[in-house]
Amino acid sequence: MTQLGTVLSTGETIRPISSDSHIVEPPNCYRDNIEAKYRDSAPRIERHDFEGIPTDVFVIEGMATPVPVMSVSSAGRDPRESFLSGTVDDALAGGWDPDARIVDQDRDGVEGEILYPSIGMVLCSHPDPDYKHANMWAYNRWLQQYCSAHPDRLYGLGQTAVRSVAEAVEDLRKMKDMGFKGVMLPGWAETEADYGDAAFDPLWEAAIDLEMPVTFHILTNNHPKSGKSWSKPEYRGGSRLNGYNGIIRAVQDIMGMFIYDGVFDRFPDLKIVCTEADAGWVPHFTHRLDHAYKRFFGTLKGVALSKLPSEFFFENIYVTFQDDWSAYSMMDLMNSKRIMWANDYPHGDSTWPNSQEVLGKYTPLLSDTDKKRILRENVQELYQLA
Repeated sequence: MTQLGTVLSTGETIRPISSDSHIVEPPNCYRDNIEAKYRDSAPRIERHDFEGIPTDVFVIEGMATPVPVMSVSSAGRDPRESFLSGTVDDALAGGWDPDARIVDQDRDGVEGEILYPSIGMVLCSHPDPDYKHANMWAYNRWLQQYCSAHPDRLYGLGQTAVRSVAEAVEDLRKMKDMGFKGVMLPGWAETEADYGDAAFDPLWEAAIDLEMPVTFHILTNNHPKSGKSWSKPEYRGGSRLNGYNGIIRAVQDIMGMFIYDGVFDRFPDLKIVCTEADAGWVPHFTHRLDHAYKRFFGTLKGVALSKLPSEFFFENIYVTFQDDWSAYSMMDLMNSKRIMWANDYPHGDSTWPNSQEVLGKYTPLLSDTDKKRILRENVQELYQLA
């Protein structure tokens, strides 16, 4: 194992644990692990042509746009170049090969990773809840095998379609038994009630009892029926860059819902993770939460809270970030016990394989205490890592 890591003022070197990394589902992930009813329609890889270059894409029945393999495995590529073209052979093998994954962790100076899906994120917006649920459980079965190769460095989060609250509770129990460290929920549940409704209280109670943190990741928030999304480029103007910049808004809305609908008042021990949305926005966002509550409560519909919205945010919500310099520079305006660093391997926003260079540039702004919290201790405590 290499000794890459962040050096403290004491001379101690610490290796970070990424709070948000991804696998790339292999071609056989879904078909080999799904129930027979969906085997022929499960997500699969097809060879297409992209600007004259052979390109492998994931085809998901019921969704119009295929997903190029390289679009979820472009870490280390020049971001100014196209990340859509290429085949499975061009992708980073660590996305689906656990042994190759450890090699890539060591290259990046990383000791372990909390693992999210890639195609599973897209499936969150699938219009067919039964198809979605079947594929998510196919993924869970595959992920359990993947993590079992190196359980002290690969930490999986399960998925569920949330077709009902009762089923989601049972799914959470199964995930716990499978060794998963938490659950990633789709931005929209397949229920009439939204997550802030008291109908979901049994799920939050189970998450606390099972010690399974609940996470919401960017790009999982297209409404499965209406298709409504903050991240579509047509949201305002035609630039895809504007669409890119909009992807954090949906998870911010979810955080606000949990606060304003009184979920944390009812469940003060509930921990929610806002994933891959950066963190530098937190000081202003919490200001706006308090401003709206103090200025307009009574005029706008709301639940009476036992403390200010910002207090719930700083206690109950964790946020993950990669190279957001504003987060490093404004740490004194946030709760450093709820901020977690990530490398986002192997996606295009990843700092891999240069995470140590990035950390070396920004972590001097932090105290030793905050370095240890943000790079290791917070994720260890939240997910109860050995």
